[in-house]
Amino acid sequence: MEVQTATLGIGSRVKHPAHGEGVIIKLNKVAYDVCFMAYGIKQVGKHYQQWEVIEAIPVNEEVNFSAAEKSLMKILRTWGGMTEVIELGDKWKNGMLVLKPDDDSLKSKEIPIDTFFHKIVMVRDRLRVMEQRINASKLIDEEKVNLQQYITRIYGSLTTFNVLFKQKGDQFKGEKTK
Repeated sequence: MEVQTATLGIGSRVKHPAHGEGVIIKLNKVAYDVCFMAYGIKQVGKHYQQWEVIEAIPVNEEVNFSAAEKSLMKILRTWGGMTEVIELGDKWKNGMLVLKPDDDSLKSKEIPIDTFFHKIVMVRDRLRVMEQRINASKLIDEEKVNLQQYITRIYGSLTTFNVLFKQKGDQFKGEKTK
């Protein structure tokens, strides 16, 4: 654990042994107001040294509301299973996915593309949560790396669906070919 010697500024990220990860949102005379994922806002004394400082922002560094909000949103996404809004590409809106069997005696299945896209995005979000849980687990590093490689390969298999995403940054990224 990193021993804290200086006062932390607003937006600093910490990991408390009992409350988990949090962000300092207010400085008081002798304590911090810290927003923890599972426990909400708690006051922690400025001289408390049992937590790990993940990211220290100095007090004199100007932190605007936007920077603190971004830091909090990052933690919420990482640990809260919070999902962001991912948009379907414009050309696919109101479209249909048609699954047609080779056997003409069987009926085709039509699914709205936005419904299918939503399910693909849910798979991606659940893979991200699994990735985070693996990284936070007590597994040895070798086991974490092995599991991470499987997840990377799954992402690679899902790159077929990248054509559906409106924003390139939202697309799946798999293992780079050598």
